[in-house]
Amino acid sequence: MKTQAIMAAAFASTLIVASPVIAQDRAGWPDNFTVGTASQGGTYFAYGSGWANFVAENLGVSGGAEITGGPMQNMALVHTGDLKFGLTTMGPARESMEGNSPLAPGMKMDNVCAMFPMYETPFSVTALSSSGITSISDIPDGATIGFGPAGSTSDTYFPRMMETLGVDFKRRNGSWSDLGGQLQDGLIDVVAFAAGIPIPAVSQLEVQTDVNIIGMTDEEAKKVTDNFPVSEFIIPASTYQSLDKPSRVVSMWNFAMVNCDVPESFVYEITKLTMEQNERMVSIHKAARNSVPENYKKNNVLPWHAGAARWFNENGYTIEESKIK
Repeated sequence: MKTQAIMAAAFASTLIVASPVIAQDRAGWPDNFTVGTASQGGTYFAYGSGWANFVAENLGVSGGAEITGGPMQNMALVHTGDLKFGLTTMGPARESMEGNSPLAPGMKMDNVCAMFPMYETPFSVTALSSSGITSISDIPDGATIGFGPAGSTSDTYFPRMMETLGVDFKRRNGSWSDLGGQLQDGLIDVVAFAAGIPIPAVSQLEVQTDVNIIGMTDEEAKKVTDNFPVSEFIIPASTYQSLDKPSRVVSMWNFAMVNCDVPESFVYEITKLTMEQNERMVSIHKAARNSVPENYKKNNVLPWHAGAARWFNENGYTIEESKIK
């Protein structure tokens, strides 16, 4: 996938007085940084680009976001050092750590460290109201389903979930914005989204047309949670104007990650800034309501970067030495 960079310049001369970090040890700090996100129209891009700007503005280091194929590709880019920061979900992170990434079979991507918890990614289904599809069991045999960018969390897990639920389908990949447009134009039947809520592409869709946001039955949710590394999740009715009641789905946790060789002091200051200013993070994206230190325990896959672990340990969130790299 051709990547694009969205860079947000931050001028250190305007920040020297405002930021106490300037006076601290900045040995080895980069002049700029880029965070790997996912496709436009998805939560990763909105969250990641806003977060990069926030960090740049406060730490006096130019930063921005890069469009990528999502968690699997981000794991590879951060492991190799092509990008220093990225966003990932725990499922793709585990597969990549164990050498089971389809992007590089056999390569154990173990030079990736956790930085802070982001939010849960719900797996939800959207169809046009005119299709008559109101449940997963309504999806007709041979329906074309958009699963997001190739190698994304949705593309990695949602097809398997659909097969487990007995859905017969044709697979389509693309950015969330592109798939939303294809759904609206009748070129595909369903979009299977896996992204933090509210998903920008869904919010845009429901402004332009009538859509059904489809949840899971008790039986469907149990079958999926029994077979995949996910847990039940309730999408509040207030999330979308198309919902008149809460919607039961499943979800997987997301974490911000960093190449393990990035200087400890830099990662410490980034973690401190992000964890101590949740109000500002929520103004970037509502999913950041869950980007709080209490959720650090949701990481049971990645080792912790020493800089991030230092902040958590200093603030009463214990990370054992054996889990720090």
